[in-house]
Amino acid sequence: MKQGKVILADIHQNMLGGVRNLLESMFEEVFMVADEASLIEAAKKLSPDLIVADLSLPVSKDVNVVRRLKKTYPGIKLIILSIHDEGTAVGECLVAGASGFVLKRTAVNDLIPAIETVMKGEIYMSPSVVQTSKNFSGDAKGEKT
Repeated sequence: MKQGKVILADIHQNMLGGVRNLLESMFEEVFMVADEASLIEAAKKLSPDLIVADLSLPVSKDVNVVRRLKKTYPGIKLIILSIHDEGTAVGECLVAGASGFVLKRTAVNDLIPAIETVMKGEIYMSPSVVQTSKNFSGDAKGEKT
């Protein structure tokens, strides 16, 4: 059974198209936007069940989009897509309230498990992010937390 609404926010049209195909199999409605202002407006109008957003949306200053969305919609589930796998970017997003962090280079394999995990109320990180974190801190727990 398909879930409700999802908003996909990314400036790259190729990424939008590929991810949309994945999301259409899981959600009744998939909406796409290409910048932070459009994302905030769409979230306000649509009350989505999930937002999947690029960390580097235009106008955004890194995790500001995460903070703005979580401040306005504290219950929203939010997965961040990013090319960055540094622990700082991941940690800032999770502290700001993101429910998941998926690397763009592994999105084809990681996005569906991320959505399933996040929709159950758990936190998800791409396995390669977890591996990078283990190399630096030694205390990463795995894909789900």
